[in-house]
Amino acid sequence: MKLLDKSHLRGDLAGGINAAVVAMPLALAFGALSGAGPMAGFYGAIFLGLFAALFGGTAAQISGPTGPTALVMVAVFTHYAYDPAQAFTVVMISGVCQILFGVLRLGRYINLMPYPVVSGWMSGIGAVIIIMSLGPAIGHDSSMTPQTALFDLPRELRAINPSAMAVALLTLGIAALPLGRYAPLVPRPLIALIAGTLLALVLAPMPLLGEQPPLLPTIVWPHWTLADLGDMLFAGLMIALLGSIDSLLASLAADAKTNTWHNSDRELVGQGIGNLFAGLFGGIPGAGTQVRTLTNIRNGGRTRLSGVIHSGAMVLMVLALYVTLPLVPLAALAGVLIRIALSIIDWRYLRRVRTAPRSGVLLMFAVLVMTISINLLLAVAVGTVLASLIFVKRMADLQLEGIRTLDRPGGGSSLSEPEAELMQQLAGRVLLVQLSGPMSFGAATGLHRRMRGYQDYDVLVLDLSDVPSIDSSATLALEEIIMTSCEAGHTVELVGIRMPVARVFARLGVLDLIRDCDRHPTRLDALRAAAENLGVATLPATDDGEPGRGAVTATSEGR
Repeated sequence: MKLLDKSHLRGDLAGGINAAVVAMPLALAFGALSGAGPMAGFYGAIFLGLFAALFGGTAAQISGPTGPTALVMVAVFTHYAYDPAQAFTVVMISGVCQILFGVLRLGRYINLMPYPVVSGWMSGIGAVIIIMSLGPAIGHDSSMTPQTALFDLPRELRAINPSAMAVALLTLGIAALPLGRYAPLVPRPLIALIAGTLLALVLAPMPLLGEQPPLLPTIVWPHWTLADLGDMLFAGLMIALLGSIDSLLASLAADAKTNTWHNSDRELVGQGIGNLFAGLFGGIPGAGTQVRTLTNIRNGGRTRLSGVIHSGAMVLMVLALYVTLPLVPLAALAGVLIRIALSIIDWRYLRRVRTAPRSGVLLMFAVLVMTISINLLLAVAVGTVLASLIFVKRMADLQLEGIRTLDRPGGGSSLSEPEAELMQQLAGRVLLVQLSGPMSFGAATGLHRRMRGYQDYDVLVLDLSDVPSIDSSATLALEEIIMTSCEAGHTVELVGIRMPVARVFARLGVLDLIRDCDRHPTRLDALRAAAENLGVATLPATDDGEPGRGAVTATSEGR
């Protein structure tokens, strides 16, 4: 889409300005929360918003500092307090990582994050922001970790600053006003911040933002040491992953409102370029955000120009309000942050914990607790691994349902009449294993257990006719089954190997275990071969290509 589309010019102008009004107090609050300061929040919103709009894959997306990225930066700035340049280098590293995500076309996979994991870390982020805002809300300085905030809270509650608490409650109340359908049109966080600052001027002293760095940003050249490089790369990857998830979720929300479809990989590249420049100019990282993006869309924003206008409007507002920043009380910021945190918590899923699948609920709470008690990346990583294991278990169970083991015809058998007659004659001497659906290692492992109940057989028939694909783990598991059967003196017959399965078998050398004559196009052919190997004679087929009833006879060598 073109940058300048005159048909959307008025809507883009209104959307970009309104998004900037909403973004301004959020950038201020997240900048203060991160430890880098309000100006770093503004720089992040301006540069990320500009470059993500120009190069991203979601036309109406508005980007800026977010809760997840701000919380990661709390730890980063605490660790590199002695050298802030290294902290901003981490931001640049996160940008480079996101660019690589896009270039490597990983957007489609990031979109596959399980919902309980997303819900858990969203709710955990909301809880962490609330915990870290409680101290400033009652007149104390900010804590740098949620654990420290919880540890200090009992002591802080014994020394509440009533003035600060009044400011926090006023700010929270205004920010949370239920305005119904007019809510998107009223910049409640900004109004709340102004009201809280004005109230603080007439009340008893309380902690304020204080003096700020120079208005104009300066270039922060990348800086690192070999000793710190590993930790910096890890933190940068952490920010990149969390920011990518946040951005693509916001892109999906934008698609739903505009009836469009975003380019995930291009969006990651745009976000990466934006975060790279944000770090270069001393800004904190961020991502595409649902609140700011939807504000833009509701006010008419449809093209990239709305994101550019948002950044320009942010510049003008920072220039106008810079001199007042030292007067902003921390309690007012705390009220705004608590309101933001309450909106981040996934109340929709929490209301369904009694009826939702137990595995998903447990996973969500595990991620939530780890987010609060440890850190965001570990929570997401562990949650994703647990979700993958749960998924694999469910798929393995479904695949096992599609596996049938027969040593004689039974009720509900899918065997044709000639096949059933052969199995009847060969009762107990042939074990027929029918597999269906895509096969994974989980199903193959279950097959091992199932086959332990069958020991007294002479021929193993593996019917793969209904297996469209197989992974390497399942292939190697089947190889072990084949080898075990051969070592026990059993003959193995393979049926209906499809080309994709055959290619995997060939690459892993499984077909080398089976003679060409032991591979058959149909199950009936395999059963006839088994009968021949066991010395059971079969009569010629009828005119329709199938042996007639009673066409199977036992020889003197048969049972």
